Amino acid sequence: MSIIERHVVPPSPASLSPTIRTEGRWRNFDFFIKSKIIRLYRKITLAVLTNFNFRLHLVNCTKICYSLRVKKDIIKYIFPLVLLVVIGGMMINSSISALKKQKEEEIVKQKILIEQQLKKDAETRLYLLGKFNPSDREDFVHVPKEYNMSGYTTYLRKEALEAFIQMAETAKKENVDLQIVSAVRNFNSQKKIWDDKWTGVTLVDGKKLNESIPDGLERFKKILEYSSVPSTSRHHWGTDIDINMTVPYYFQTEAGRKVYEWLVVNAASFGFCQPYTAKGQARPTGYNEEKWHWSYLPLAKEFTEKYKALVTNNDIAGFAGDENVKRMNLVNDYVLGINPECL
Repeated sequence: MSIIERHVVPPSPASLSPTIRTEGRWRNFDFFIKSKIIRLYRKITLAVLTNFNFRLHLVNCTKICYSLRVKKDIIKYIFPLVLLVVIGGMMINSSISALKKQKEEEIVKQKILIEQQLKKDAETRLYLLGKFNPSDREDFVHVPKEYNMSGYTTYLRKEALEAFIQMAETAKKENVDLQIVSAVRNFNSQKKIWDDKWTGVTLVDGKKLNESIPDGLERFKKILEYSSVPSTSRHHWGTDIDINMTVPYYFQTEAGRKVYEWLVVNAASFGFCQPYTAKGQARPTGYNEEKWHWSYLPLAKEFTEKYKALVTNNDIAGFAGDENVKRMNLVNDYVLGINPECL
């Protein structure tokens, strides 16, 4: 290399012509803008920019910036605008994702609530149908011997028993003796009562119904005069009691009349109601009059409403003659065919 070549100094920017200096600045600025935009696109992932049209418009905008030799004062407005669009798109996409997630969570929550309600309804239905063992439940207690004349251990809901004891103690002060002859009867207990009448093991009006009434439907209706179909008895609920005796003639005696008259006047004060009053205009359907049967309304009223809502004829089965259920309207005519004051 010669001495002249070693001492050649590149021309300074000031020595260049205005045209050359301008082109050089534009080349540097153009490269700067391109590199910034490319770097920005690399940072924005396809997961964020999910909208195809949005990406397309953004790419087109960038191509325009590449192709146009726009002035610096225009570029400084375009770049923030592009950035604003990108950030806005990210925010919109984030909001949409949040709303979608919230909606999915709400659907899952509603599904859980529905499943919980269905499970609760199924458990309540089994209770109303009497398909449980009262001795296994904490809300049932056995009736003390001094109030129990049934001869066997029987149970009631705690609230119903407490109310009965208060009523019995009050009646005792007026020389009226109240005893429980029958309390809770679950499905199996009611089934035995029903099946024995159906098959003639237990006489009805002194007759074996399987012989005196061979027609199934007529025999079904005959038993229904005083006995509930298994799954439809209010005794399933632990709220209803039979007092002193379960035969009509007892209440025609002096002692029976005294007991019934006292109950008619005072039982409501303790929460009890007679569901099976005499049939008539107010109660055209249901069982015959039962002066011995009294129901603890604070619980029984709620169970009556739930029975109406949850139980159908399809749930009433599993006993002798149950093929006749579909020919009857047991829920409306018998379960709900009670004294209006008890509803």
